[in-house]
Amino acid sequence: MRRYAKRALIALAIVALVFGALFAFQRRLIYFPSAGPLPSAPGGRDVTLITADGVRLTAWHFPVPGARAAVLVAPGNAGDRSMRLPLARALNARGLSVLLLDYRGYGGNPGRPSESGLAWDVRAAREYLEDERVIYFGESLGAAVVSELATEVPPAGMVLRSPFTSLADVGRYHYPFLPVRSLLLDRFPVVDYVAKVRVPVTVVYGGSDTVVPPGQSRAVAVAAHGKAVEVPDADHNDAVLLDGPEVVEAVVSLALSGA
Repeated sequence: MRRYAKRALIALAIVALVFGALFAFQRRLIYFPSAGPLPSAPGGRDVTLITADGVRLTAWHFPVPGARAAVLVAPGNAGDRSMRLPLARALNARGLSVLLLDYRGYGGNPGRPSESGLAWDVRAAREYLEDERVIYFGESLGAAVVSELATEVPPAGMVLRSPFTSLADVGRYHYPFLPVRSLLLDRFPVVDYVAKVRVPVTVVYGGSDTVVPPGQSRAVAVAAHGKAVEVPDADHNDAVLLDGPEVVEAVVSLALSGA
């Protein structure tokens, strides 16, 4: 009995250690910033955004004289704003101004990303565009960031690319053997946010997404009473979901509606 009890205690200690490590380092499994700083973007302006908690963020602004709207681009959880340059150029070509945001910890910015930190970051970006008619564009995790912002500062319209219903839901999809909901510090409940928003919403998603299940993106569109646009056979990080025609047309259509 003593031997079995000892083995049980060792097993429990190992489980506790694993769960403790997952809890402590979970944000390293969620946020994947690239190193910085970044050089200036051709055709863009280097701007500095100052958040309510005092973090100075670098961003790129691509203004278009007489633009019908400005697009605030909130990126996903990986890389930096340089990866979103093709989208900015495609939208510029259609007559829309663009602000490419990098969160704290991304693109050479100081700080460490978290749910509350990203909320401050996107608010600083929105304040920079305070005098403009704004369309929110959120990519994957960025869809959660702009959806939360929209509950307080509604845009003229919102395009959500490959959104999940909540971070816990997508976490349980990939790690069904873990108590994800109990472990998570950052939750990003997208469905709850969009249900409170009363602006035009378009959801664009890949039909073969292996990161965010397509059903979750469709559920976000339903909760938002919005339009769902499936890009057949597209996976989460395919180029067609970065600046492909379905993505660009979704943004342009909202920007021009009611303009």
